[in-house]
Amino acid sequence: MAEAIAIVDYGMGNLRSVAKAVEHVAPAGTEVRITDSAEYILNADRVVFPGQGAAADCMAALKSLDLIAPLAEAAKTRPFLGICMGMQVMLDHSEENGGVHLLSWFKGAVQRFPAGVDASGLALKIPQMGWNEIRQVRPHPLWHGVADMSRFYFVHSYYCAPEDASLTVGETEYGLRYTAALARGSVFAIQSHPEKSADDGLILLKNFTRWDGRFD
Repeated sequence: MAEAIAIVDYGMGNLRSVAKAVEHVAPAGTEVRITDSAEYILNADRVVFPGQGAAADCMAALKSLDLIAPLAEAAKTRPFLGICMGMQVMLDHSEENGGVHLLSWFKGAVQRFPAGVDASGLALKIPQMGWNEIRQVRPHPLWHGVADMSRFYFVHSYYCAPEDASLTVGETEYGLRYTAALARGSVFAIQSHPEKSADDGLILLKNFTRWDGRFD
């Protein structure tokens, strides 16, 4: 029986590009559906949780759609991929707009990039927008075939700072070193946009569509 992959739709982010990228790399016959249906999400074999924009808007949308509990259940029981805002809201708290309470799946905060300069002395632009390298600090099945220090596409003004260092599987330098990818159990989350990250992004997505959700 063909698998089903749910792309969570809470009204934020370019979901069509995510869905097209996943469809491109998924095994033949896989159903990829953009959906806000809790029932479909809980019956899907895999879940992709993308997004961009403001954390407060994200949380408000999830609450209005009654998706908070279904997403938490899905993340515990099947391969679950968070992208950009879908990664940030997994933590406890964001500095955006004076403070936003998040999903609290993992201890930690989402912090704004500080003003500063890069290694060449040029001012760092916020948001970070463009290509940057990810250092793979821990092996993970989703890194299979992706070379260490590969470049991915980022667009964000805030970064994740989980309390537990063992959550971090990828780091990026932008004025400071921060967690660019985290993983625990059946959850993998990445700050960059793999759907916009050329071949390496597609390899990561392909790995996700075949991953059994195991990670110690």
